[in-house]
Order: sequence, then C-alpha cells, then structure tokens
Amino acid sequence: MAGNLYLGTQGWLYRQWVGPFYPEGTDEHDFLSEYAKHFNTVEIDSTFYGIPRETAVMGWAERTPQDFVFSAKFPKVITHDKMLADSQMETQAFLAAMKLLGDKLGPLVLQFHYQFGPEQRGVLDTYLAELPPGFQIAVEVRNRRWLKPEFYDLLKQHGAALVLQDLYYMPRLTETTAPFVYIRWLGRRESITRVDRIQIDRSAEQARWAEQVRDMLARGLAVYGYFNNHWAGHAPESVRQFRALLEE
Repeated sequence: MAGNLYLGTQGWLYRQWVGPFYPEGTDEHDFLSEYAKHFNTVEIDSTFYGIPRETAVMGWAERTPQDFVFSAKFPKVITHDKMLADSQMETQAFLAAMKLLGDKLGPLVLQFHYQFGPEQRGVLDTYLAELPPGFQIAVEVRNRRWLKPEFYDLLKQHGAALVLQDLYYMPRLTETTAPFVYIRWLGRRESITRVDRIQIDRSAEQARWAEQVRDMLARGLAVYGYFNNHWAGHAPESVRQFRALLEE
C-alpha cells in the first residue's frame, strides 16, 4: 500500500509548527528537510502566488530524500486572473520550473475559484489538450454546476484527475477520472484560529475517507492526499491520524 500512497500537508512553512511538529529551535531553512523525515510528499503552496525561481526548486529537491514527491498548484495568474485564456507564456514558464524536480515531481493542480463555471468548459478542454505530455494534472472546481458526467468525461479524455476536496460547501466527491487520485482536505478557514493543535474532531470524516482510500488503493490507483491546517487545526497531526487509520 505504501508504494502507491502519498500523504502530506498543504505547505510546510508554518512557524506555529515549531514545538508540536518541528523540534524547538528549528530554523525556517530547515523546515522542509525536517518535514521530509515524517512524510513522503508535500503540496507546494507558494507556487499559487507566483512561478518559483529555479534556485528555489533546486533547493527543494536537494533538501528532500530521493523518493520524496512534490505536488504543486498552478499559479493563480493562470487559473484565477486569466482563467486559462492567453496564459501560454506563464504555463510554459511554470512547467519548465517544476520539471527541474525530475522524478520528485508529482501532480500539478489547476485550482479554480467559484466564478470559473461550466461556461468555460471549452477553454478548459483546449487548455488541457495543449499541455505538453509527461505531466500529471489534477483539476479542482469549486462550483458544483461542473459536477456532471460530461465534465468527468472531459477529464478522462485528457487523463486528468478530478480533485476530491473536502470543502464545507461542496458535496462529497468520489469520481475517479485518471490512474491516480488527488485529495485535498480543506475545511473552513474561519473555523480555525491557530495551527499548532487539533481543534475540530474529524474522526468520523477520517473513517469515511479511510474506507474510500483503501478501496482506491485496492483498485491499483495511486493516491495523493494533502491536509490543510484549516481542516482540523494542525495538518501534521491530521496526516498522522489518517495514516494510523489506514494502517489498521
């Protein structure tokens, strides 16, 4: 099971994790290498805000073990500002930067906001068709009007995974559209005031997700799952709890 299961958090650069997760006195530069001692993957949050420098990408690779995997979000200039239109230059630059991770590169996520509705279906279809081969792509929509068979068929046609996100205003998603599954446990930002401890009991939801993930792994699907601090309060502990459930 471990060979097809990648569990981690959304980001690693949280000072409040020093003490409950990172050892006391850990320098920010060492957060990632310390993180990689516990988990085999992470979703890079910073790429959403801009295309990373080559030196930054190479630094991530150097500070992690050989079998570590990075997933990342496409920059918001592509998904939110331009909503995919006329974004070829930014897309090429982003993919070129991420490709520097080599074998450590996992799925790349197109995360859209609510305003990106099914009216943009043609734009999404064209964008996915024009992406170069060799990348695993996951698509996250936050408008439930997308959630119809024709949308799932579009993703299957391009080998893109539907992001199964646990977001308070979205229905529970189960559709698999690619040889891999991408899960994001998001929660609600307003419900969490600190990120150094669990504040919401999610044991019931964890049990349901564990059953779903076991089934996916049994079907031979690779599963990438990432917890946000705002899901329960402290993402590293959410990963540990979920991993323990799966190991049972």
